[in-house]
Amino acid sequence: MDKRDIARHFGIKGQDRTRLRVMLRELAEEGGVEKDPTRTYRAPQNLPDTALIEITGLDGDGELRAKPVEWHGKGPEPIIYVMYKRRGEGEEAKPGHQLLARLKKVDKNEYEARVLKPIEVEETGRVIGTFRPYKGAGHVHPTDKKDRNEYYIPTDYVNGAEDGDLVMAELIPPSARHPRSKNPARIVEKLGKKDDPRLISLISIHTHGIPTQFSREAMSEAAKMKEPDLSGGREDLRQVPLVTIDGADARDFDDAVFAEPDRDPKNPGGWHLIVAIADVSYYVQPHSALDKTAYDRGNSTYFADRVVPMLPERLSNDLCSLRPQVNRACLAAHLWIDANARLKSWKFVRGLMRSAARLTYEQVEDAHRGAPDDTTGPLLEPVIKPLYKAYGLLKQARERRGALELDLPERKAIINEKGVITDIVPRQRLASHQLIEEFMILGNVAAAQALEAKHAPCVYRIHDSPAYDRLETTREFLKEFGYSLPKSDQLRPANINHILKLSAEREDKALIHTILLRTQSQAVYSPDNIGHFGLALEKYAHFTSPIRRYADLLVHRSLVRAYGLGEGGLTDQETQELAEISQHISTTERRSMLAERDVMDRFTAQYLSANVGKEFKGHIGSVTRFGLFVTLDETGADGLVPMRSLPRDYYIHDEKRHALVGKQHGRTYRLADPVIVRLVEADALRGSTLFEMVDGIEEHSGPQRPQGRNDRRQHQRRDRDRGRHGGSRDDRNRGGDKDGERGGGGGGRRRRGRGKRR
Repeated sequence: MDKRDIARHFGIKGQDRTRLRVMLRELAEEGGVEKDPTRTYRAPQNLPDTALIEITGLDGDGELRAKPVEWHGKGPEPIIYVMYKRRGEGEEAKPGHQLLARLKKVDKNEYEARVLKPIEVEETGRVIGTFRPYKGAGHVHPTDKKDRNEYYIPTDYVNGAEDGDLVMAELIPPSARHPRSKNPARIVEKLGKKDDPRLISLISIHTHGIPTQFSREAMSEAAKMKEPDLSGGREDLRQVPLVTIDGADARDFDDAVFAEPDRDPKNPGGWHLIVAIADVSYYVQPHSALDKTAYDRGNSTYFADRVVPMLPERLSNDLCSLRPQVNRACLAAHLWIDANARLKSWKFVRGLMRSAARLTYEQVEDAHRGAPDDTTGPLLEPVIKPLYKAYGLLKQARERRGALELDLPERKAIINEKGVITDIVPRQRLASHQLIEEFMILGNVAAAQALEAKHAPCVYRIHDSPAYDRLETTREFLKEFGYSLPKSDQLRPANINHILKLSAEREDKALIHTILLRTQSQAVYSPDNIGHFGLALEKYAHFTSPIRRYADLLVHRSLVRAYGLGEGGLTDQETQELAEISQHISTTERRSMLAERDVMDRFTAQYLSANVGKEFKGHIGSVTRFGLFVTLDETGADGLVPMRSLPRDYYIHDEKRHALVGKQHGRTYRLADPVIVRLVEADALRGSTLFEMVDGIEEHSGPQRPQGRNDRRQHQRRDRDRGRHGGSRDDRNRGGDKDGERGGGGGGRRRRGRGKRR
């Protein structure tokens, strides 16, 4: 209570109020009472009846413990035991979660808390950064390159953080205890030690709020799971030589394939294909603890040095992984195509399979080219050659329908056993990659058609045609280079492919390719179908990766229910909420994509940090009002060239021409132009890479050194504040997906560290 409450209670009036104020001040100095920043008083070392608390974890006896969010006592923070009305109610409570609770003191420094409601902490109120001590207090330096602030940590809120630790800090309001502090905050959690090489991915995990811990209930459910037998109507596929084809470093194998000529005389030249997918819907039942954690994550997230899986390892790397020579439950699609690769019919079954081999893309490619090894040799004639023959038909069908063919080079970080990046290399794209891609596309199309045939709910993977305003701007831009693009309602992927072919032998190839890529929309999930523009398909759903995508799990459940394949079908509640679920998993996919890209930027900065001062060839990847983003040719790394480091001039940002144009000298820096830059800064923790321009190569005719280096220095001093943006690159669409969304999906992620296009 405040001074007025105390005076009113004791009937103190007039001059006695002055004596009361003096008495309270003396009591506070002696520790008899405590005064908080709101000028209220309380008994020392006591918490209020209702307070905001924060979960700290479990003690040795398995009891959930917490601490007060605000504690101004002179002694140690009280210990709070969190009590729930029902058993299992607090299973999802994790360190850092905040709760409003009613408190009851049970011992000198111990309380019991009865939870009133959870409190959502605003993401904008939390900061990830490195801690630096200072006179018992300290500062947090953010890892977000766009955040130029420094956050002061008062002594009471250091919470054991040490020099260089990666921490999560939460902003606190200024108070009488630290009135002059700039950006006061408190350490909420220590995320890692400064010498931990895995800090880079940890930063992105926590910055983007990706869940990393499974609940005890979910882990308990996973531990009890067992492989099913043939009971319940499962089809026995154990004699079919299905094989998995993945990257060399893949751990979960969720799809297997097989092909053979169709023996039906009514289908001359046709083929029978099988795409067998791990039967995740058998293990992850709707509304279970496993289902809840899978929904929260939405998808797995892949980094160069770790994976944050959608499902616990017991499922993702064991029961749901189609390992060779062991029985595994699957949901298999029998697919029949004609000689032109048109899908004639399909049949979805729950089966029990036994993978004949775990193959890599390189193994399969070498075998097909005439260099089989001990594993692929026996499989070459009965398995691998038929797969390639069926793929040949599917590839021709793709070309006929005019699927978008934007070439999106990928880069891969090579991490050593210590977790340190040693190289950045281009990711290979072999015919074996495309083979699996086409098989997965066919399975996805069949899933969508099968659900429509039963009028069953479906989570479609939709990709809209380019937005009208963006397309109109692009059309006008292409006219200057002699290219013609149809109007929005007439545009087809084949039209874009035509321009790509025309530009293939011209100097403006890189520019035209980049411009066309940026017209593309973002692929998302939706219960309402509008087709997939990039793949030139009318019906398309994700069916082939339920281990790592919740969307695929929903499609499996709908197929199970629609075709009466047993337990684990889509529920009525899920059907009603399909629009909200689709929006949620589109958001989590975007979250993972940004986190993966963020980590790659940081690893790239770490890799380049030993080369500060060196010059590199590259090209302009993005043009902004505050500078240029340059992508290096050798590694694919990119960074900012601030406006202040360009040769002296007044530069105008020409958005329509994607260029910076010097008003005085006419020097132009245009999107996709080749340049030579010098590395100025590479900060791995912030993911910040800065270059300065050395040579801008005009008209692709060779290097031309800008004039007036002294003038440039004067320009730097004059415009010191211009271009001081850590800014991120353009939100470029990223293709590279095992399900065929190269350049067409926008939302298709690259499977970092697994060598697998997803």
